[in-house]
Amino acid sequence: MKRREFLKLSLGTAALAALSREVRAQASVKEIRIGYQKNGVLVIARQQATLEKHFSSQRIAVKWLEFSSGPPMLEAMNVGSVDYGAVGDSPPIFAQSAGAAIVYAAGQPITNGQGILVQGNSPIRTIADLKGKRVGFTKGSSAHNIVVQTLEKAGLTYADITPVYLTPPDAGPAFANGSIDAWSIWDPYFAIGETKQNGRILVDASEITKTNSFYIANRDFAKSHGPVLQQIIDVTSSTARWAESHREDVAKSLSAITGIPLDIQTVAANRSSFAVGPITDDIVATQQGVADRFFKLGLIPKPVVVRDAVWKPVQT
Repeated sequence: MKRREFLKLSLGTAALAALSREVRAQASVKEIRIGYQKNGVLVIARQQATLEKHFSSQRIAVKWLEFSSGPPMLEAMNVGSVDYGAVGDSPPIFAQSAGAAIVYAAGQPITNGQGILVQGNSPIRTIADLKGKRVGFTKGSSAHNIVVQTLEKAGLTYADITPVYLTPPDAGPAFANGSIDAWSIWDPYFAIGETKQNGRILVDASEITKTNSFYIANRDFAKSHGPVLQQIIDVTSSTARWAESHREDVAKSLSAITGIPLDIQTVAANRSSFAVGPITDDIVATQQGVADRFFKLGLIPKPVVVRDAVWKPVQT
C-alpha cells in the first residue's frame, strides 16, 4: 500500500473512531443533574418539566438539586455531582481560580433584582455611610462583587467595611435583627428583605455596574457530552424566551417550586431579565474585569483568564 493511501486510510479510521466515541459518549448519558437556586429560568424549566419533556425520547432522566447560592453549587459541580447550573458573576471566578472543572456555557445579562439593603430607619443614607459598618453577603457570590464595586465607586476600600460572610438563609434573620448594618443580596431574597423585613434600597446594582449571570457546566460533561449540553442550553434559551413575555405565569412557577409567597416572586419576576445567549466578547470583557478586581484585592489566590474557561461547542 502506498504511503499516501495509508495516510488517507489512517485518517479516515481515526475520524470514524472519534465519531464512534462521541456517539457512545452521548448514548452513555442516563441522567442530567441540574443545579438551581430560588430564582431564574431553571426554576421555570423545572416547574414546566421542559427538560424532562425534551429528553424523554432519548431516555435521559433529569435530576434537580437546589442550592442556596452559587459557590456551593460550583463546588458540587467541580466534583462531578452537578452537570449544569445557573450562578451569578462571582462564583465561577472563585471556582476557576481554585482550578475547578467548570466551563461557561451560556450568559444572561442582569438588569435588576439585586443590590444593598439597609433597615428603613437606618442612619445609613449614602454609600459613604457604609464606612465602618457590618455588611453581610455570601462570600464568592454576585453580592460580593456588588459590594466591591459599590465601595470602589464611592472611593472606599474593602478594608473600610467589616464583611460578614453569610448564606442568604442566615443573612435574612441577621438583617432583620440588626446583627448586620447592610445586606448585599439578590432576588428573591432582595424582595423579601425589601417587603417583609423593613428593608430600604441603598444601592440598586444596575446603577453601579453592568452584571451578568451564567449557565455553567462541568468541564468533563461538556467535553464528553457536547451535543447533550447544547440541547440543554437550547431548552434553557427557549424557556427564557417564554418567560420574557409571561411574567405573571413566571411568578406563579417560581412560587410553586420555591415555596416563596407569590407577592414576593411577582416583584422578582417583574424586574428580572431572562434572556439567555452565548458568551460574547463583551460578556467576557466584563467578567474579566471582575476577576482582575478580585485578584487585585487579594480575594482570589491567583489571576484567571476568563476566556480559557468558555465552552466552545464542536462545529460539525
